[in-house]
Amino acid sequence: MKTIAMIPARYAATRFPAKLMQTLGDKTIIRHTYDNTVATGLFDEVWVVTDSDIIFEEISSNGGNVRRSIREHESGSDRIAEAVADMDVEIVLNVQGDEPFVNKDALARLLNAFKGAEGQKVQVASMMEVMDDPERIQNPNNVKVVVDQHNNSLLFSRSVIPFPRNNDITITHYQHKGVYAFRKSALMKFTSWPMTPLEEAEKIECLRYLEHGIQLKMVVVEKMGINIDTPQDLEKAREMI
Repeated sequence: MKTIAMIPARYAATRFPAKLMQTLGDKTIIRHTYDNTVATGLFDEVWVVTDSDIIFEEISSNGGNVRRSIREHESGSDRIAEAVADMDVEIVLNVQGDEPFVNKDALARLLNAFKGAEGQKVQVASMMEVMDDPERIQNPNNVKVVVDQHNNSLLFSRSVIPFPRNNDITITHYQHKGVYAFRKSALMKFTSWPMTPLEEAEKIECLRYLEHGIQLKMVVVEKMGINIDTPQDLEKAREMI
């Protein structure tokens, strides 16, 4: 079962342009993400796929694997699908370029979702972590997910879900972490479908799977660190290291 990691990397991010080229310690954010993914030793290959000459040069000049996108893309999954279309691979793991603190244990758990008899049924898997901080729960930059009793996704939203209408019970809030693993066949189907209404409204690409009846197997992981969505996130990451 050939498994590769793909890191989609846009230069002109909406909330924080050029964020992947910001320095974090002695490296850029995108190099931290690439190097940490390679260092796990879990993958046959690791690639960055980008629309940017600057990011392409940053990875290639430091000995990394990088591919240039040919077309414009609305989502990271679309960008990855173009890159892997001619690759002989079964499982593709998508690591977001702004997740510099990704770690081996979390990625291994995600890949394990595809193993065994139950794993044969899984088409797409992703990560979630428990949120205890009310500020994180309210923040629309943090995508939330609710799941069924088997940790299959029911809904993703930037709003607070579940909403605590009943304060007499304990509610667990999960933040969706933007790390996915797909069977290549599921990923190629994804790119053949147009953007769906919920996806377009929320700007959450995995809603396209739900709107076509494909649940994501969600894997609970410990805190992976800070994903860099805003300049404030970058400052917190710099304090962390």
